[in-house]
Amino acid sequence: MPDSTKSAHWWEMLPDIWEFLRPRRGHLAIGFGLMAVNRLAGLVLPASSKFLFDNVIGKRQLQLLLPIILAVLVATAVQGLTSFGLTQILSKEAQRLIAQLRVRVQSHVGRLPVAYYDSNKAGALVARIMTDVEGLRNLLGTGLVQFAGGLMTALFAFIILMKISVTMTAVAVGILLAFSLVLRKAFAVIRPIFRERRKINAEVTGRLTESIAGVRVVKGYHAEQRERKVFFDGVQRLLENVLRTLNATSYMSLASTVLLGVVSALMMYMGAQEIVGQHMTPGTFVSYILFLGMLVAPVVQVVGVGTQLSEAMAGLDRTREVLAETPEDDDAERTVPLGTVRGDVRFEHVSFAYEAGKIILHDINLGAGPGTVTALVGPSGAGKSTVVGLVCAFYKPVEGAIFVDGADLRTVRLDSYRTQLGVVLQESFLFDGTIRENVAFSRPGAPEAEVLKACRIARVDEFAESFEHGYDTVIGERGVKLSGGQRQRVSIARAILADPRILILDEATSSLDSESESQIQEGMYYLMRGRTTFVIAHRLSTIRKADQILVLEGGRIVERGTHESLYAAGGRYFELYTKQYGVESNLFLAPGEGDAEPPPIPATFPADGSSETTQEVPGGEPFRVIPSREA
Repeated sequence: MPDSTKSAHWWEMLPDIWEFLRPRRGHLAIGFGLMAVNRLAGLVLPASSKFLFDNVIGKRQLQLLLPIILAVLVATAVQGLTSFGLTQILSKEAQRLIAQLRVRVQSHVGRLPVAYYDSNKAGALVARIMTDVEGLRNLLGTGLVQFAGGLMTALFAFIILMKISVTMTAVAVGILLAFSLVLRKAFAVIRPIFRERRKINAEVTGRLTESIAGVRVVKGYHAEQRERKVFFDGVQRLLENVLRTLNATSYMSLASTVLLGVVSALMMYMGAQEIVGQHMTPGTFVSYILFLGMLVAPVVQVVGVGTQLSEAMAGLDRTREVLAETPEDDDAERTVPLGTVRGDVRFEHVSFAYEAGKIILHDINLGAGPGTVTALVGPSGAGKSTVVGLVCAFYKPVEGAIFVDGADLRTVRLDSYRTQLGVVLQESFLFDGTIRENVAFSRPGAPEAEVLKACRIARVDEFAESFEHGYDTVIGERGVKLSGGQRQRVSIARAILADPRILILDEATSSLDSESESQIQEGMYYLMRGRTTFVIAHRLSTIRKADQILVLEGGRIVERGTHESLYAAGGRYFELYTKQYGVESNLFLAPGEGDAEPPPIPATFPADGSSETTQEVPGGEPFRVIPSREA
């Protein structure tokens, strides 16, 4: 996503602005009507001043005093009521617009492909959703209406001023036109500054979010001062940007003040000449000065309101960028709905690159039949996670094709596919909610009985029911109130409840100690039974009974086969296996005691349709396996 400081011209955004305002055109029409009445009422005071000075004071026509005062009071009341109405109608509707737009942007961002998230920080996206839309209140709120109202008042005042004195008005308008050209150039400078500010703010917010989320890592490495320095540097950049804005606006304020002084001085000089020459009465001059203020005030007001509108335009510009991104489910190719997936997955000559020209997977060919377990092993960076990312349809191959039950995955509708996927990661991501809410996340409408069944299979009940609030226990952000093994059991229960046909296990147990791992093995084996499973594993003993093992290195499959065949071949898998269970174990054993292979893990589940089976957990009691619900 482009994120430069280059801004679109304001006229290029008119269609987008109208898209936001069109559903609220009724409110705008009422607002402009109230604003017109408000501005017309504002003309009463300067108009009445002529009669006050020339007739009531000059000619002592005191009978006109009360009507003039009443007219001023009524006009003031009308102004107050219309101002109140404007706030109630437009300001509140502007806040509703912001709320709706935030929901729209969040919904749109949620539908964007994983690649978009790979290149954008979470905190920056939060800023786009919550902050960038905030300035739009000035487009619908009183800012835009006040600006338009000021221009309307200026037009009324200009007509009246021309009737009073063409010469004086021509001089004043000439000065104002010159100043408007200066303002135009000033706003052309300010708007990119506002856009840059939003970018900096998103970056600072993103890093702050990461720092707070990773507080244990920060404190564990005593990096508080380093994070303070990073945040300080970001805040300084933000401060410098704000100071540049203040410099620009202060210069405009200075220019507007000088303009007001110059125009006032010229009008005083020319007005005095007119009065002395008896071409204008004192009352007419006072009235002229008040109307002139109404002509000059909108130009001065442009400095404040125009700055707000520039900020709104900058926010709208960035919001347009996000909304212009194509959601992955809007792909024109994805038209094929899948029924119940059997789980036949095939890669045919698949190559992939995150960045153009940088291929990281080369000519991958594999087949995984329904109910089989495919294990991916290899060093870090070999491409294992990229392969399962392609299985999840997070990315599209740049060459070749991936087929699920014979359908090209590039053409499959994602809503019909991903509802039949299950993913259990090494670091289980849990939300700040209850245990029940986190388990039910995969199927929000699942009956309570099925939620509890999934919890029993994954052994979540062993700890959940010991809490005071049971399954309604709030587990904190990312499940911080649970242990690693407990979080993983909740994650497994979530996947069991989803009852996926294709299962991804990405280092699902590698971060757990042996006791925690043994506690979740039953749920893991239940979860794998009868499903097409892809396993990424560094702990090679856990995949010895996989139907096929693929050894990846440098983005290529260098070996494939079963544990026995690969071990007997003495190739790369043999090296990885013996290094893990021979050399490393021998470091802690006496000579001759490290030659035996690690104890075998339970076999994969039978595919013969038997209703249940008994498996042995290493170091544990035999357990009964309940068959999975048919998809």
